[in-house]
Amino acid sequence: MKTVIESSRKLPVSGEDNVIVAGGGIAGVAAAVAAARNGASVCLLEKNFGLGGLATLGIVTIWLPICDGRGRQVIAGLPEELLKLSVAELSKCYPAARFNMIPDCWLPGGDPEKRKSTRYRVDFNPASYQLALEKLVADSGIKILYDTRICDVVRNDREITHLVVENKSGRSAISCRTVIDATGDADICFMAGEETESLDGNVPAGWIYYLHENGLVLQQVSKPYDPNGGRKKGLEGPFFRGDNAEEVTAQLLESRRLIRKRLEEIRTKNPDSDIQIATLPSIPCFRMTRRLLGEYSLGEKDMHQWFGDTIGLTGDWRKSGPVYAVPWRTLHGIRNRNLLTAGRCISADTTVWDVTRAIPTCAMTGTAAGTAAVIANGNVHKLDVKELQSRLKSQGALIDPELVKPVP
Repeated sequence: MKTVIESSRKLPVSGEDNVIVAGGGIAGVAAAVAAARNGASVCLLEKNFGLGGLATLGIVTIWLPICDGRGRQVIAGLPEELLKLSVAELSKCYPAARFNMIPDCWLPGGDPEKRKSTRYRVDFNPASYQLALEKLVADSGIKILYDTRICDVVRNDREITHLVVENKSGRSAISCRTVIDATGDADICFMAGEETESLDGNVPAGWIYYLHENGLVLQQVSKPYDPNGGRKKGLEGPFFRGDNAEEVTAQLLESRRLIRKRLEEIRTKNPDSDIQIATLPSIPCFRMTRRLLGEYSLGEKDMHQWFGDTIGLTGDWRKSGPVYAVPWRTLHGIRNRNLLTAGRCISADTTVWDVTRAIPTCAMTGTAAGTAAVIANGNVHKLDVKELQSRLKSQGALIDPELVKPVP
């Protein structure tokens, strides 16, 4: 490969914050809000021009269940607040657009028996949710920097001292006490020398809204994928990596080709209707790209297992019954004492990655990471897990070994 030498230059330090959150998806928003509510000065960096990530910019509009499918709620606190915020403006359901409010049985005083057959989930309007998330973050006193891409990290003695960023102001460095990698792709972990795992089994995907004479309709467009992130026999592909520039572009182009094909099929089936696309994803819809290989990797083997360092629980959005306790060891870096992860790039292996990448687990791990960043004060390796658990529970988190036990 041919190379050139980039001229060295002194970078201005454009900011100093206790906590920098990299990535403004659901995990990043939860981490930033949790850190701010616990007293930190927080800067949230986002390369796009809106918050919510795949949930809003990617039009993946399902706030998946925060229950176990057997009638037990397993996620609460800030994540539940974010779920409620997503449908706060709805006064009724819109079935075609898939805008659905909280099921009656999960409202205060709801029927406990119906909760066993109806999961605690909602379907939201991505545009209104994006606006609501931005207001929540701004009202929390968090500094947002849009159109800002993280280019590198500066390290000193196993510590990230600065993030090097580029935006309309040019190239600069932001100093930090603690960094939370909520990029979805473990970008900061990779730059900081942490061990990571990358997958190349992503398929074309991209949900859209189109206009029909009956109103707005949500259309889920995706090729079948392997829930373990691989290239399982029988899947059509093509397949893509999420940590390669050319493949990211190729995935987006192929997804849009698939969308055009789906629109043609819809128009063919509705020859008397004027079918018009209303909106499409503005970011590539990758499911599993790159994640941290941390001190411990959560896996399917850990279903219904309790850990002494549990920082939150999650159900399985795909089926009723499973509950996972997520240990603190899955959230922090090894080679960097001030690096945390949240969302789909936490240390979870391919047997459970399809669960931990989803919105509920992203919000839960983001909340835990943001809270931990304040308690750790720059050294996550010396964090008092009992203090973290106590703080999270006082703020509504469900950290209870009884909830991890299987229900017949």
